[in-house]
Amino acid sequence: MRAAAILGLGCSPENLKPFQIEKNVDWSIGPPASREDTDVILLFGGDGTAHRHLGQLVRLGRPVLIVPAGSGNDFARALRFRRISDSLAAWKKFRSGSGNIHKIDLGLVVSLDNAGRAPAPRYFGCVASVGLDAKVARRANKIPRWLRGSGGYALTLIPTIFQFAPFRMKIFTTGQAVSRGHQANSAQPASDGGWTLRRDHPTLLAAFANAPLYGGGMKIAPQAKMDDGLLDICIVGAVDPFKLFCLFPTVYSGRHLRIREVEYSQVARVRIETEHPVDIYADGEFVCQTPAEIGVERGALTLVTP
Repeated sequence: MRAAAILGLGCSPENLKPFQIEKNVDWSIGPPASREDTDVILLFGGDGTAHRHLGQLVRLGRPVLIVPAGSGNDFARALRFRRISDSLAAWKKFRSGSGNIHKIDLGLVVSLDNAGRAPAPRYFGCVASVGLDAKVARRANKIPRWLRGSGGYALTLIPTIFQFAPFRMKIFTTGQAVSRGHQANSAQPASDGGWTLRRDHPTLLAAFANAPLYGGGMKIAPQAKMDDGLLDICIVGAVDPFKLFCLFPTVYSGRHLRIREVEYSQVARVRIETEHPVDIYADGEFVCQTPAEIGVERGALTLVTP
């Protein structure tokens, strides 16, 4: 068997040693050049490392084992890999031929402002976001890596709550949206060439989730599944900053869906428009600015699972 190991920031060949327990595996370090060069890929790192390699992993089409070794490991948590030992156990099952392989969906962001260039879609594993949490992600990326892994996202969020103002955001969807929470927009949706305007109100944040978690364990989309072909959308409208600060802990349990200003639904694809270009972050990484379309590619990634 040929196995390739992708080592993220802060990882080294030392991290690989517990997995090199058998002599009949031919190991290589770094992303393989082609599908024929490997049979399985181990990715050591966090959400950022996974995000940066998703496009290549999809093209290779080989089984991927995620090993949580980054400052943020929400993608690994969503796959039930909480510790490196969980990944090691999955590796042993895979080597024994137990067939612990599963295909999952990936989110897909396509910029609609390309200045004449062909759009370059970007995959994401967990959540793409616009608004407050995108600004928090940008600030969190500037703090030391060790602090990001120790609640840095939450520490950055708290002061940002009192500095960020809601802004008007248009969200269009295709197909029938399935509501899961409060509906702040009670007006009749308007159609726009196959797209339906679902929201046109001041908004603090909009999260488009392929997986339940982001930001170091926050259950922004507690009902999200990674194999249903749908995005879970969580939208927070205009909320008083002090109220939002007091309610912030509820996002770790998913109880934020009970708040009146929160909308929650599931759709296959959305389009986002804002008055001025606004950053879109996915898996904690900058992707593009609005306007953009966000959707799901079903069964895009093959994984070694617990």
